[in-house]
Amino acid sequence: MSGQFGEPIDAATRYCAVYGDPVRHSASPAMQNAGIAELGLNWRYLAFEVHPDSLQEALVGAKAMEFVGLNLTVPHKLLAMEMVDILDDSAREWGAVNTIRFEALTAKGEWVPLHLCQDEITRPVRAHGFNTDADAVTRAIREDLSLALERKRVLLLGAGGAGRVAALKLAAEGVAELFLVNRTSAKAEALQAEIGQRFPKVRTTVGYPKAEVDLALNATSLGLKAGDPLPFASADFALKQAEAVYDMIYRPAETPFLQAARQAGCKTANGLGMLLYQGAKALELWSGLNPPINTMRMALEQNIYGKPR
Repeated sequence: MSGQFGEPIDAATRYCAVYGDPVRHSASPAMQNAGIAELGLNWRYLAFEVHPDSLQEALVGAKAMEFVGLNLTVPHKLLAMEMVDILDDSAREWGAVNTIRFEALTAKGEWVPLHLCQDEITRPVRAHGFNTDADAVTRAIREDLSLALERKRVLLLGAGGAGRVAALKLAAEGVAELFLVNRTSAKAEALQAEIGQRFPKVRTTVGYPKAEVDLALNATSLGLKAGDPLPFASADFALKQAEAVYDMIYRPAETPFLQAARQAGCKTANGLGMLLYQGAKALELWSGLNPPINTMRMALEQNIYGKPR
C-alpha cells in the first residue's frame, strides 16, 4: 500500500494525525504529507473525527500506538490542556494545546521524541502539549496583509478558544486597542478582564467600534458551512470601517465575510497562512528538522484552490 506521497507504507512507518470535530474539511494531511515526503521521513499524516467526549481515549490510543504526534483543532484545544502529561511554555502562555509530541524516557532519564527511539520504545511514554497557533496567526496577518500590528486598532469576532489565543497574542504584539465581540458577552468580558490583567497597556472594549479599525479578524466558525450568517452584526458595524480583514477559515477559500469585505474595498486574507505556519512549526517539533515551507504552501494551495497560486 502506498500513500499519496513518499515510499510505500511498511511496518516501520510511523504516524501522526489531526483530531477534530468536524475534521473532513482539513487541509492539514495534504500539507503535512508533502512536508514529510520532502524531508524523507517514513511517516504518514492522517485525519480523525473525534468527538469531544472521546478525546481522552483517542489521545491514549495514539500514545499506545506510538504515534509521532498530533494536531488538535476545534473543539479540542482547551480540553487537551488537562489531558496531556506536560505543557510547554507556549501552551501555558496562551492557554490552549494544538500540537502534541509523544516522547519516551531514555535509559539516561531524558525525554526524547518517540521517533528517535529506533528500536524498542521504552516506557513510560508521555504527551507533551504545545501551542503553535499564536505565533502563526500574527505572522500570517503581517505577511498576508502587510500589516504591522503595533499600535493598531483591532475588532476581534469570537472570544472562544481560537479568539482568546488570537486576542492574547495581539495584545502581546502591542496593539493599541481591541474590540471584543462574542455571541455570549460573558465570554468577551472574561477575556477583557484577562487582557487587562496581563497586558494593562492595551485598551479593550466589549462591543463594536464606532470609528475605523485597522483590522477585523474572524475567529468564529461562521463561514465554514454554506448558509452561515456573517460573523458580525451589520446594524452595529460596517466593513468599510476596516482597512483590512482576516478570516481564520481557509475552506471555503473566500467566505461570505471575505467576499463582503473585498466588495467593501478592504484588503483581505484567509486562514491559509495561519494553517501553514502552525503546521510547519508542529512538523519541526516532531522531527527536529527545518520544515519545507514552500513545499507545504504549494500543497495547501493545490488542496484549497485547486492549483498553486
